[in-house]
Amino acid sequence: MEKKFHNGKKGSPYREVPPVVVLLLAMVFMNALLYFCLDRFFISPQHSAVDLSHCPFGYFRMGQMKNCSPWLSCEELRTEVRQLKRVGEGAVKRVFLSEWKERKVALSRLTSLEMKGDFLHGLQMLKSLQSRHIVMLLGYCEDDNTVLTEYHPLGSLSNLEETLNLSKYQNMNTWQHRFQLAMDYVSIISYLHSSPLGMRVMCDSNDLPKTLSQYLLTSNFSIVANDLDALPLVNHSSRTFVKCGHRELHGDFVAPEQLWPYGEDLPFQDDLMPSYDEKIDIWKVPDVSSFLLGHVEGSDMVRFHLFDIHKACKNKNPAERPTAQDILDTYQKVWNSLIDAVVTQTREML
Repeated sequence: MEKKFHNGKKGSPYREVPPVVVLLLAMVFMNALLYFCLDRFFISPQHSAVDLSHCPFGYFRMGQMKNCSPWLSCEELRTEVRQLKRVGEGAVKRVFLSEWKERKVALSRLTSLEMKGDFLHGLQMLKSLQSRHIVMLLGYCEDDNTVLTEYHPLGSLSNLEETLNLSKYQNMNTWQHRFQLAMDYVSIISYLHSSPLGMRVMCDSNDLPKTLSQYLLTSNFSIVANDLDALPLVNHSSRTFVKCGHRELHGDFVAPEQLWPYGEDLPFQDDLMPSYDEKIDIWKVPDVSSFLLGHVEGSDMVRFHLFDIHKACKNKNPAERPTAQDILDTYQKVWNSLIDAVVTQTREML
């Protein structure tokens, strides 16, 4: 005998779910997924405490390398590194795109023996300051005046606008990503001011283009310091201060204490020029950050929230300027508040 099943009877194998319930469940799922994505996207720009490329001193690991490799020796640099083309040149060294074991690398060569002191200083800084803030050292040969470092195809930070104008990077051209770059920059300054080698000052930064050229933009859109040839020591306890170069400086980009203080009546004399401390780096932070923030939607909002700390950076009295760590802490607080506001506003719109 044929059995008949009726809705609402105990024997029914299933109950049809009304379409409106399916729609509500789908909306709940999508909202939960969107909340999760928002929280994942608007994370703190601070790097992970674990540096996945970390190796013992004297070793390196880059890209997809599974193990740490010792810094390449003179013999290995001579026989295993193939020089391809020149990609940059400064007063101290020429930089060549090169190849090592099918990996693109950057080979730097001393330009002139007159600059060997600066070259060796930069090498010592590079060796001793290896961290996530500094370009990765792969090897060196003092006999040949060569240094091998990780290659970053996006080049120096001065190429930022050109890079963001490329179609493949236009999705990175937001106030969030730009603010993260500014935080990276201040993080590097903070690291140098409290480095294992003592308080170091980024002296090769007398104008904005020169300052930007000292840093590289990585493929994951972070910043590393690259040129460490002029990184003198400041020690307040021993009254050790610095002078960035031996010529007269001009303009608003350099700190007031870097300008000749005796007027036009007395011609510039290097031995009469007063020295100064790490606060010259602080004076320049607002200008560099403003460049990094650019003029995208939301960048003026960030500038508004950074106004007070940037105003403090421009105090004519160096002692009253904040430390790099003070600036970084403020940046982090502003970042957190802005991201919280964006996430809250987005959730309220759902």
